Amino acid sequence: MKKEQKLTDISTLGTQLFWDTDINKLDYQKAYIPIIVRVIERGDQSEIDEIVRLYSKEKVLLTICKEIKFLPNYAIERAIRFFPELRKEDMLCYQNRKDKSYHWI
Repeated sequence: MKKEQKLTDISTLGTQLFWDTDINKLDYQKAYIPIIVRVIERGDQSEIDEIVRLYSKEKVLLTICKEIKFLPNYAIERAIRFFPELRKEDMLCYQNRKDKSYHWI
């Protein structure tokens, strides 16, 4: 019951990160990927701690590695700084980045 109570308070992330969204209408369980992306791109350590509290560290790490298809290079570096156990080579968004060179036949 306590875990369920913790998950209902997404307003602690603050309106400055979600200026373009009505945070009261946001289904944070369905929209976990864009929420995590926004916090990685623009949040600070306290907001990272908040998404870990909301979703669990395992879910946040799995989302960063396997579900986020694009992050800018600076956000990839921020994710690694926030979560030192991450390796960018394991991140789908790093593998799919647009700046890597391709060999054309």
